[in-house]
Amino acid sequence: MARLLPGFRLGSFNIDVPLVLAPMAGITDLPFRRICRRFGVGLTVTEMVASRAVDMKRQRTERMVQVDPDEHPVAIQIAGSDPHYMREAARWAVDHGADFVDINMGCPVKKVCKQLAGSAMLRDERLVRSVLDAVIEAVDVPVTLKIRTGWDEKSKNVARIARLAEQAGVAMLTVHGRTRAQMFHGQANWEDIGKAKEAVSIPVIGNGDIVDGESARRMIEISGCDGIMIGRAVQGNPWVLAEVRAVILGDPPPTPPTPEQRWHIVREHLEHLKEHHGERTAVQLARKHVPWYSKGMHGAAEFRRAFQQLQTWQEQLLAARNYFLNHHEQLHAYAA
Repeated sequence: MARLLPGFRLGSFNIDVPLVLAPMAGITDLPFRRICRRFGVGLTVTEMVASRAVDMKRQRTERMVQVDPDEHPVAIQIAGSDPHYMREAARWAVDHGADFVDINMGCPVKKVCKQLAGSAMLRDERLVRSVLDAVIEAVDVPVTLKIRTGWDEKSKNVARIARLAEQAGVAMLTVHGRTRAQMFHGQANWEDIGKAKEAVSIPVIGNGDIVDGESARRMIEISGCDGIMIGRAVQGNPWVLAEVRAVILGDPPPTPPTPEQRWHIVREHLEHLKEHHGERTAVQLARKHVPWYSKGMHGAAEFRRAFQQLQTWQEQLLAARNYFLNHHEQLHAYAA
């Protein structure tokens, strides 16, 4: 099988495997990124940090961008519409270990767009340029940008924003193939990603509706993108990263995980959550992450209901072990 994507250079790094873990609010913390690194992503991006939150110097903000010494290359993603705050947030990101500063102009969430940040910025191309100029002038590392295809179907401007970004000095562009109006509904338009690719010479990463190796292959064929970013499909299924990586490299597809392999990853994730966040927060986060790993398995709905009732990390660890190693058995033994 032929390799589909050759990779590219980004600053001082060779992105040999152009597979990027998407930044997801409340999900892509350090424990999650540690797990995903195991499956061959070439670049990770932290969850989005608001530039105003950086200015407030909150402890939670510091934890959101903590990176491992061996996590590089890693990008810290910042968001905001005020060039001053974005400039300071970019410098802060570099001080916190960012190899690249990623600017979010794709988030569709109402509370972000109300601040004229995220995908709302796509409606004001002069503001886009002002923010890009401020960030690029502020730091010596490459600046990357994530966008959507436009505000809505009537105002798609993905090619213009792509050209504007390249002219400003953006080193890599990621395009989620939906408009802001679509939120996460409907289908991603991979042809629109191709319009960005045709408009610029910098690497263009495609994002949206990648759920397996075959969907990644189709996106590459349709859009001509230089890399793949994958997000929601990784929740509870980091093995999909290995599948997409194999497609990119032209390798044989990996075998599905055994129950023992699945359990080892769940256990590792639980341990990382406790280590990074402390037990109290880890218990809360595990109620979100661990049930995702059970999707498609026998008794998953019953397991999810039982798991949500557990109050301690040790109970969660035991329940997960019993389920993932013996998921065909009765669940009431540890749900009581």
